[in-house]
Amino acid sequence: MHKMLMVSGVAVIAMYVLGGTSARHEIFPWPQLSAAKKMVAGENATAPSHYTFDDKQRLIADESKTAVPCPIQTDRTAVLLILGQSNAANHAGQRYRSDYGARVVNAFDKRCFIAASPLLGSTDTRGEYWTLLGNKLIASGQNDSVILAPLAYSGSQVARWATGGDLNPVLVDTMKQLHDSGYRITSVLWVQGEADLVHGTTGEAYQKHFMSIVDTLRQHGVEAPVYISIASKCLEPSNGGFKEHISDNPIVRAQLALSRSGHGIREGVNSDALLDGDDRYDDCHFGGTAGEKVSQAWLNLLRGESHLESSR
Repeated sequence: MHKMLMVSGVAVIAMYVLGGTSARHEIFPWPQLSAAKKMVAGENATAPSHYTFDDKQRLIADESKTAVPCPIQTDRTAVLLILGQSNAANHAGQRYRSDYGARVVNAFDKRCFIAASPLLGSTDTRGEYWTLLGNKLIASGQNDSVILAPLAYSGSQVARWATGGDLNPVLVDTMKQLHDSGYRITSVLWVQGEADLVHGTTGEAYQKHFMSIVDTLRQHGVEAPVYISIASKCLEPSNGGFKEHISDNPIVRAQLALSRSGHGIREGVNSDALLDGDDRYDDCHFGGTAGEKVSQAWLNLLRGESHLESSR
């Protein structure tokens, strides 16, 4: 009896080891057993959601959105093309919605929706502060209507947006959609740089790729100023970042140089300097206080630009 128990124990251990090895390396008998289980139990059904994403995890549909006729652009309409990575996308810690109904809209795929977080066109389903900016632009008297056209991908490096990158054709398509909808872009807002600092992109390479993006915009009829944010701060390994942040780094130097290079490029909001640790809910992404600060800073920039144009 004792010998039989020992043999049985060895057999169980051997089966356990074999099962673990076959599962880890996808070798016999794991694939066959897994397939048999699916045939008997059926595939696990995907939980229902009112969000739909494309193959790059960009939000492209939301059943809760309210579709409205796209506003006609006048000289008091702001059409904002918003580009960048997570802090330009739907990764913020506070949601907002239009305080002015169809006067602040999210333009996507030649359709318009009353602006409300999350915005179609960018990754994730959390908050964003562009809708708050739209509210502020109208409340200030700067604009009568605001068209938000976001196109932002979490973790995207600048090279992906340049000619030859996988996001460049999406940028071109977005510009064409806005044009076909009768819209002339009034400002391009770029919020990106954290990923390139982490991946060690040189300042020279960053400038080269960014100028390629500007060339793409100009080649497709966008004459609007391009605001480049000073953004490089995203801490902690959980966010793909570092433990500490050095403010004088190659990406910031490149962003500052680009903002002074002409070509219609202007300095955007310096979120590295504007925000402190309490403004980022996870040491990287913008919380509610950050949204308030950053949207107000963008308002000040865009109002200043408007006053400059009217004085010419």
